[in-house]
Amino acid sequence: MTQAKTTANLIAVLAMSFCLLPAAWGQTSKPNPEQSAAPAQKTKTAHKRKPAAAQAGNPAPSQAVKPEAPVAGKRDPFAPLVNQNKPSGPPLPPGKAGLVIATVRVDGTVKAATGMLAVVTNPDQRTYFLREGDRLYDGDVEKIGLDGVTFKENSKDAFGKPVERLVTKRIYPSAGEQQ
Repeated sequence: MTQAKTTANLIAVLAMSFCLLPAAWGQTSKPNPEQSAAPAQKTKTAHKRKPAAAQAGNPAPSQAVKPEAPVAGKRDPFAPLVNQNKPSGPPLPPGKAGLVIATVRVDGTVKAATGMLAVVTNPDQRTYFLREGDRLYDGDVEKIGLDGVTFKENSKDAFGKPVERLVTKRIYPSAGEQQ
Protein backbone atom coordinates (compact mmCIF):
# COMPACT_ATOMS: atom_id res chain seq x y z
CA MET A 1 0.00 0.00 0.00
CA THR A 2 2.77 2.48 0.87
CA GLN A 3 4.70 1.49 -2.22
CA ALA A 4 1.69 2.28 -4.41
CA LYS A 5 1.22 5.63 -2.66
CA THR A 6 4.92 6.49 -3.14
CA THR A 7 4.75 5.53 -6.81
CA ALA A 8 1.65 7.69 -7.31
CA ASN A 9 3.38 10.66 -5.63
CA LEU A 10 6.48 10.15 -7.80
CA ILE A 11 4.39 10.10 -10.99
CA ALA A 12 2.57 13.28 -9.90
CA VAL A 13 5.86 15.08 -9.21
CA LEU A 14 7.29 14.01 -12.57
CA ALA A 15 4.16 15.15 -14.40
CA MET A 16 4.30 18.58 -12.73
CA SER A 17 8.01 18.94 -13.49
CA PHE A 18 7.40 18.23 -17.19
CA CYS A 19 4.69 20.90 -17.20
CA LEU A 20 6.93 23.47 -15.53
CA LEU A 21 10.07 22.62 -17.50
CA PRO A 22 9.37 24.89 -20.53
CA ALA A 23 8.52 27.83 -18.25
CA ALA A 24 11.77 27.34 -16.33
CA TRP A 25 13.72 27.62 -19.59
CA GLY A 26 11.84 30.76 -20.68
CA GLN A 27 9.70 28.99 -23.27
CA THR A 28 5.97 29.20 -23.63
CA SER A 29 3.77 26.17 -23.36
CA LYS A 30 2.32 26.89 -26.84
CA PRO A 31 4.08 24.90 -29.56
CA ASN A 32 5.88 26.96 -32.20
CA PRO A 33 5.32 26.06 -35.84
CA GLU A 34 9.13 25.90 -36.17
CA GLN A 35 9.38 23.14 -33.59
CA SER A 36 9.06 19.53 -34.64
CA ALA A 37 6.17 17.25 -33.70
CA ALA A 38 8.11 15.85 -30.74
CA PRO A 39 8.65 18.84 -28.42
CA ALA A 40 9.99 16.67 -25.58
CA GLN A 41 12.82 15.44 -27.76
CA LYS A 42 13.55 18.99 -28.95
CA THR A 43 13.68 20.20 -25.32
CA LYS A 44 16.15 17.51 -24.34
CA THR A 45 18.52 18.35 -27.20
CA ALA A 46 18.30 22.06 -26.39
CA HIS A 47 19.09 21.22 -22.77
CA LYS A 48 22.17 19.26 -23.76
CA ARG A 49 23.58 22.08 -25.88
CA LYS A 50 23.61 24.64 -23.06
CA PRO A 51 26.81 24.84 -21.00
CA ALA A 52 26.53 24.21 -17.29
CA ALA A 53 27.35 27.84 -16.44
CA ALA A 54 24.52 29.09 -18.69
CA GLN A 55 22.05 26.69 -17.08
CA ALA A 56 22.85 28.08 -13.66
CA GLY A 57 22.08 31.61 -14.87
CA ASN A 58 25.71 32.66 -15.35
CA PRO A 59 26.81 32.99 -19.00
CA ALA A 60 30.04 31.30 -19.95
CA PRO A 61 32.96 33.72 -20.18
CA SER A 62 33.57 32.85 -23.84
CA GLN A 63 29.94 33.54 -24.80
CA ALA A 64 28.48 37.01 -25.07
CA VAL A 65 25.01 37.59 -23.69
CA LYS A 66 22.64 38.07 -26.64
CA PRO A 67 19.43 40.06 -26.17
CA GLU A 68 16.31 38.13 -27.01
CA ALA A 69 14.06 39.25 -29.82
CA PRO A 70 10.95 41.13 -28.62
CA VAL A 71 7.71 39.18 -28.53
CA ALA A 72 5.34 40.05 -31.36
CA GLY A 73 2.97 42.83 -30.36
CA LYS A 74 5.04 44.00 -27.37
CA ARG A 75 7.33 47.01 -27.28
CA ASP A 76 10.93 46.74 -26.13
CA PRO A 77 10.88 48.30 -22.62
CA PHE A 78 14.45 49.60 -23.00
CA ALA A 79 13.91 51.37 -26.33
CA PRO A 80 13.71 55.17 -25.94
CA LEU A 81 10.23 56.66 -26.17
CA VAL A 82 11.46 59.76 -28.00
CA ASN A 83 13.36 59.22 -31.24
CA GLN A 84 16.97 60.32 -30.69
CA ASN A 85 17.69 60.64 -34.43
CA LYS A 86 17.23 64.17 -35.65
CA PRO A 87 15.71 64.54 -39.08
CA SER A 88 18.47 65.74 -41.36
CA GLY A 89 16.30 66.70 -44.29
CA PRO A 90 16.99 65.47 -47.80
CA PRO A 91 20.13 63.39 -48.30
CA LEU A 92 23.10 65.44 -49.50
CA PRO A 93 24.93 64.51 -52.69
CA PRO A 94 28.40 62.98 -52.30
CA GLY A 95 31.63 64.96 -52.57
CA LYS A 96 32.04 68.73 -52.77
CA ALA A 97 28.47 69.16 -54.02
CA GLY A 98 27.19 67.99 -50.63
CA LEU A 99 29.11 70.50 -48.49
CA VAL A 100 26.91 72.96 -46.60
CA ILE A 101 28.62 76.32 -46.06
CA ALA A 102 27.34 76.72 -42.49
CA THR A 103 28.89 73.41 -41.39
CA VAL A 104 32.23 73.64 -43.24
CA ARG A 105 35.40 74.38 -41.27
CA VAL A 106 38.40 75.96 -43.03
CA ASP A 107 41.61 74.19 -42.00
CA GLY A 108 44.05 75.94 -44.30
CA THR A 109 44.86 77.45 -47.65
CA VAL A 110 47.59 76.55 -50.14
CA LYS A 111 49.10 78.60 -52.93
CA ALA A 112 49.57 76.26 -55.89
CA ALA A 113 50.80 76.81 -59.45
CA THR A 114 47.22 76.52 -60.73
CA GLY A 115 45.81 78.94 -58.15
CA MET A 116 44.73 78.96 -54.52
CA LEU A 117 43.36 75.83 -52.81
CA ALA A 118 41.34 75.70 -49.58
CA VAL A 119 41.49 72.71 -47.24
CA VAL A 120 38.11 72.28 -45.52
CA THR A 121 36.44 69.60 -43.38
CA ASN A 122 32.80 68.74 -42.87
CA PRO A 123 31.21 67.66 -39.55
CA ASP A 124 32.03 64.01 -40.36
CA GLN A 125 35.76 64.96 -40.35
CA ARG A 126 36.16 64.35 -44.09
CA THR A 127 38.69 66.58 -45.79
CA TYR A 128 38.05 68.33 -49.13
CA PHE A 129 40.18 70.57 -51.35
CA LEU A 130 38.27 73.49 -52.86
CA ARG A 131 39.18 75.87 -55.70
CA GLU A 132 37.65 79.22 -56.58
CA GLY A 133 34.40 78.71 -58.45
CA ASP A 134 33.63 75.26 -56.99
CA ARG A 135 29.91 74.64 -56.53
CA LEU A 136 28.77 73.55 -53.06
CA TYR A 137 25.32 72.46 -51.86
CA ASP A 138 24.09 75.94 -50.96
CA GLY A 139 26.56 78.25 -52.69
CA ASP A 140 29.89 78.75 -54.44
CA VAL A 141 33.51 79.38 -53.45
CA GLU A 142 33.93 83.08 -54.26
CA LYS A 143 37.53 83.86 -53.20
CA ILE A 144 40.34 82.04 -51.44
CA GLY A 145 42.90 84.13 -49.56
CA LEU A 146 45.85 83.32 -47.33
CA ASP A 147 43.79 83.93 -44.17
CA GLY A 148 40.43 82.39 -45.15
CA VAL A 149 37.76 81.63 -47.73
CA THR A 150 34.82 83.73 -48.91
CA PHE A 151 31.69 81.83 -49.94
CA LYS A 152 28.63 83.15 -51.81
CA GLU A 153 25.70 81.51 -50.02
CA ASN A 154 22.37 81.12 -51.82
CA SER A 155 19.35 80.80 -49.53
CA LYS A 156 15.73 81.88 -49.26
CA ASP A 157 14.14 84.28 -46.82
CA ALA A 158 10.93 83.66 -44.87
CA PHE A 159 8.80 84.59 -47.90
CA GLY A 160 10.68 82.29 -50.31
CA LYS A 161 12.58 85.10 -52.03
CA PRO A 162 16.15 84.07 -53.05
CA VAL A 163 18.86 85.78 -51.03
CA GLU A 164 22.60 85.82 -51.74
CA ARG A 165 25.13 86.75 -49.10
CA LEU A 166 28.88 86.59 -48.71
CA VAL A 167 30.18 84.42 -45.87
CA THR A 168 33.85 84.66 -44.90
CA LYS A 169 35.38 81.83 -42.92
CA ARG A 170 38.85 82.42 -41.55
CA ILE A 171 41.51 79.87 -40.70
CA TYR A 172 42.06 81.42 -37.28
CA PRO A 173 38.85 83.27 -36.35
CA SER A 174 39.17 86.22 -33.99
CA ALA A 175 37.06 86.56 -30.87
CA GLY A 176 33.34 86.71 -31.67
CA GLU A 177 33.59 85.19 -35.14
CA GLN A 178 32.01 81.84 -35.79
CA GLN A 179 34.04 79.16 -37.49
